[in-house]
Amino acid sequence: MKLIKMIFSRVTLIVIFFIAEILLLYAQFRWLNNSIKYLELILRLLSVLIVLYILKSSKHLSSDLVWIVLILIMPIFGTVLYIIVYEDLQISPTYRALKKSTEDAEKYYHQDPKVLEEVEKADLERIGQFRYISESAGFPIYENTGYDYYPLGDDGYPVILEELKKAEKFIFMEYFIIEEGQMWNGIHDILKEKVAQGVDVRVMYDDIGSLMTLSGKYAKQLEQEGIKCIPFNRLNPILGAILNHRDHRKILVIDGKVAFSGGINLADEYINVKVIHGHWKDNVIRIKGEAVWSFTVMFLTHWNAFREDDPDFEVYHVHPEETGEKDGWVAPYGETPLDDEIDAQNIYTGILNHAANYCWIMTPYLIIDSDLINALILAAKSGVDVKIITPGIPDKKIVYMVTRSYYHSLIEGGVKIYEYTPGFVHAKVFVSDDELATVGTVNLDYRSLYLHFENGTFLYGSKEVDHVKQDVLNTLAQCKEVTLEEAQNGPFKELLLSVMRLVTPLM
Repeated sequence: MKLIKMIFSRVTLIVIFFIAEILLLYAQFRWLNNSIKYLELILRLLSVLIVLYILKSSKHLSSDLVWIVLILIMPIFGTVLYIIVYEDLQISPTYRALKKSTEDAEKYYHQDPKVLEEVEKADLERIGQFRYISESAGFPIYENTGYDYYPLGDDGYPVILEELKKAEKFIFMEYFIIEEGQMWNGIHDILKEKVAQGVDVRVMYDDIGSLMTLSGKYAKQLEQEGIKCIPFNRLNPILGAILNHRDHRKILVIDGKVAFSGGINLADEYINVKVIHGHWKDNVIRIKGEAVWSFTVMFLTHWNAFREDDPDFEVYHVHPEETGEKDGWVAPYGETPLDDEIDAQNIYTGILNHAANYCWIMTPYLIIDSDLINALILAAKSGVDVKIITPGIPDKKIVYMVTRSYYHSLIEGGVKIYEYTPGFVHAKVFVSDDELATVGTVNLDYRSLYLHFENGTFLYGSKEVDHVKQDVLNTLAQCKEVTLEEAQNGPFKELLLSVMRLVTPLM
């Protein structure tokens, strides 16, 4: 019975369709190549033009190298595949809907000029980073009137439940993974209660992210309970390029007054109820005040790309009557693969470039391009204490191997690498100079930096920065520093890892 269920499962059927599509594409390519010889010359010339185009226009050449190598090795097949993928992305209804919704939402991000003036007066050296986030990335800077940092999902989960119980108007949830269990069931029970009270409850989860944890009919089940639900970018047997761009965000907005984000998804391992890869080190943040509006807009932007329910986002804009004590500045920001701006990487690089004393980082994966490698090493060689914490127990062994392949050059350049021995680090954190931090969903890997929809929260001049710093220090106390000798690989393994690093944009 289990075998039959596995054979006819959604995952198996998708894999079969995928293999069939690849074989069909290859058969068509062979037929064209054997039947119409003059096409070979045209495609070879086109392959040169495409490589030149990629070299000229690429914003992140390291991630585009896989296309260049594929086209150079197999000019005809690589060129045809590139054209099909590129065209598929441009004509995809999902891509166009997301792009339009993102562009339409830009008008809802309003920067208060007085806030930027205050930042400039407080620290002229940092104003460039704030101007980038506000003007180029397009996400407003707010006065921080409520930011709380919880160093574990275990700590943040009870606070999430407490705030959900207070909901009176709406609850918006957007997560990469949802899995039935103690964590989600506790939230789900409250959501059903709130629907009965007339609260507008919406849930959005990534369809591939939750492929192994939810059935294909789960969205319909929630709809029957009165919970509006969208599986983001739903997986479909006719595979397209847009499916490579997943919603990795973690956003919870309650009544426009409170927002939660951080690294956790909604599954039991994130609160250490279920142990899979040792102790799960993650985090949660809670935002209150005007900055909640940016989270609201980010959620509604994705929601309206799939279901045009909200012609005017301002209906959900809450201006808090009572604000907490002013404590520095905060800027929630998003990352999207729909434009040429690499917001998250630019913010990370900006922190490194402006660091004077230290920059400490936590990331589950370390698969980065030459720009970030150079920024990390330059900071270390400039006397900045650069520390990176990665997992001691991997969740994906191949990705872990590729992560470790970066250790040697970074350590040799002065960067210190630490592995969290009790388990898996899933937190994504930068903290620097007792002044600023960013916490969110953006891993230091190609998928987060270039392919996925992500979000983060930049914090400056707040006492909460010290809480982030203390969390890193407490985590470091449970880590083992990796030595240069331990990071050394033999020639065969080095060759294998070089090939694997080439295809990491596809992982």
